[in-house]
Amino acid sequence: MAARPTGTPRGSFLRLYRLVLRHQLTWGRATVVLGLGFLTALVALAARSGSSSATATTNGTELINGVAFTTIVPVCALMFASSALGDMVDDRTLVYVWLTPVHRGWLALAATLASITVALPLALVPLTIAAAATGAGPELVWATALATAVGTIGYCGLFTALGLRFRRALVWGIAYILVWEGFVATASEAAATLSLRAYTASILSQATGVGLRLGTLTMASGIIVPPLVGLAAVGLTTWLLTRTDVD
Repeated sequence: MAARPTGTPRGSFLRLYRLVLRHQLTWGRATVVLGLGFLTALVALAARSGSSSATATTNGTELINGVAFTTIVPVCALMFASSALGDMVDDRTLVYVWLTPVHRGWLALAATLASITVALPLALVPLTIAAAATGAGPELVWATALATAVGTIGYCGLFTALGLRFRRALVWGIAYILVWEGFVATASEAAATLSLRAYTASILSQATGVGLRLGTLTMASGIIVPPLVGLAAVGLTTWLLTRTDVD
C-alpha cells in the first residue's frame, strides 16, 4: 500500500483540481447535457404557445420541475461526478494521485469542485433559458437558477462519493434518482427530507406559489440543505479515500 500523504500544499491541490477537470471536459457528456437542456427550452416554448397568461406560471413551474429537476440536473451531476474519482479507480491511475503530497480531504474536495465546475454551467444556462421561455415570469427564472446551483452542489458531492465507492456508479446513481427520489421520497415526509429533489422543488414552489409534489419545505431549507449535503459528502469521500487501497 502506498504511503498516505498528510500535507496540504496549495499547489498540489490546484494540480489535483486541474487533473480531474481535464478528465471531466468531454464533448460527449457536454453534448448530452446541453441537448437535453435546450430540448427543454423548445418544449417550454411550445407549452407557452398553448397556455393563457393565467396558467403560464403553473404550467411553466410544473414543466421545469418535472423535467429539469427530476432528470437533467441530477443526471448531469451524476455523469460528471461519478467519474471524477471512479474513472481513476477503474483504470488504476488513482495510485499515481496517491503519491501527491496532499491530504485526502483536499483530493475529495478537488474532485467535487471539478465536477461542479463543469456540471453547473452546462445545466444552468439552458435551464434558465427554458424557464424564461415558459413565460412564467422572473420568479421562475431566478428560482430555476438558484435551485440548479444548490442542487448541482448537493448531487455532485453525493455522486463523487458514489463513484469512488461503487463500480457501475451510473447504474447506482440512476437507481437513486428513479427509485428513491421518484418513488420512496413521495411516500412520506420523512423520506422526502432525504431527497435532494424535495429541496429544489421547494425553491420553485416557494418562489412561484405553485404547489408541487415534494415542494413542501421552506425556502431557507431548500437553499441551505443541498450545499450541506455536498459538504458532508466531501467528508464521506475523504473517509472512503482513507480506507481505499490501490495497487
